[in-house]
Amino acid sequence: MKVHFLGTAAAEGFPNPFCLCKACQKARTLGGRNIRSRTSVLFDDVLKVDFPPDFFHHAIRYQMDMASVKDLLITHTHYDHFNPYDLYNRIEGFAHGIEQPLQIFGNDLAMQGLHQALPASQEHKRFAYHRVLPFKEVVTQTAKITPLLADHDQMETCLLYYIERNGKNILYGNDTGWFPEDTWEWLKGKKIDLAILDCTGGFNSDKRSRNHMCIETILEVQDVFQHENMLEENGQIIVTHFSHNSGLLHEDFVKAFQPHGIQVAYDGMIVYL
Repeated sequence: MKVHFLGTAAAEGFPNPFCLCKACQKARTLGGRNIRSRTSVLFDDVLKVDFPPDFFHHAIRYQMDMASVKDLLITHTHYDHFNPYDLYNRIEGFAHGIEQPLQIFGNDLAMQGLHQALPASQEHKRFAYHRVLPFKEVVTQTAKITPLLADHDQMETCLLYYIERNGKNILYGNDTGWFPEDTWEWLKGKKIDLAILDCTGGFNSDKRSRNHMCIETILEVQDVFQHENMLEENGQIIVTHFSHNSGLLHEDFVKAFQPHGIQVAYDGMIVYL
């Protein structure tokens, strides 16, 4: 399975265009993997997670064939993960040669946002909307998915996804702090080939941080994975969704995680399972 990290930054991007902190200034100077757009991942060029404001940039930079993407999973409706107005460019008259609707899965707020942003006449022609519920398995065109509860925005049912495709199991754990107990309970006995985890924060003594994970939280999650024997023999953990407020650049995260065998994602990174 091909896993393509299109963007790897938190909401403001990295560097934040308006920010003059040391991390942002140094990122501008060094460039390369320190320049991060908003987070999204594409699996096998057909299954996409989240639809950030940097979608057009991603499509052009990576020569993505978005007409071939069959399923879109939305984790929550914060602006860096859900920009439905760009989907307007997929409607009839704007996009040509599209034969099948894009299947979109998300919570009730995501469904409401789609209905507000897109013409009702395009539903079933260019889009199909599917409201999903935590812990209720859904079979899509490209995978079997189970939405899981995140600990992120207390005013929204934010979701993580357990994705089963072509014999591989992926835990998409972003955005969230320490997983809710119901999510941990569901994960018991499950196997994971790849866990993609939120590392918005840098170093923090709170190993079970709320809303977003930090380096210590990631390591605590890894400990649970190992204790519960969740990771497959060659299972991987990859961290993403980095914020300039961490004060850390790409190499700083690499130094922190390399001794633990955890990979640090960067924009454009591709891994194969």
